Amino acid sequence: MLQDEFFGVPVQQVQEVIRYQEMTRVPLVAKAVAGLINLRGQIVTAIELRRCMGMPDRAAGQLPMNVVVRTSDGPVSLLVDDIGDVIEVSKDSYESTPQNIPASEKKMVEGVYKLDGRLLLVLNTKQALDAGLGAG
Repeated sequence: MLQDEFFGVPVQQVQEVIRYQEMTRVPLVAKAVAGLINLRGQIVTAIELRRCMGMPDRAAGQLPMNVVVRTSDGPVSLLVDDIGDVIEVSKDSYESTPQNIPASEKKMVEGVYKLDGRLLLVLNTKQALDAGLGAG
């Protein structure tokens, strides 16, 4: 979850999901890089998805959660507001990205699944990481 939007990441890309971790700030990095976390001895870059998507920063005192995804360069943490369950979706409920998605999010959303009462936006993790690291 980011704000009131429900995002999904293909489960095979997820290494793990963890609660808030203390971060070490890094000077002179892209705005969306929140810092570095120590994940059992491995240094992992934490990307603030809110900033990638042009959303306002999280309220003071609201701590993010980490979705650690696998990339060709190693794990990266995507900071989100809340984490849901692993769900199975039907291919029949998939649709291309709606036109009314904000432009700042459109390039990071591959499509949507219609669920009961809400949409599941499929996050393109490569595009989100490129945007977060300043490559997009």
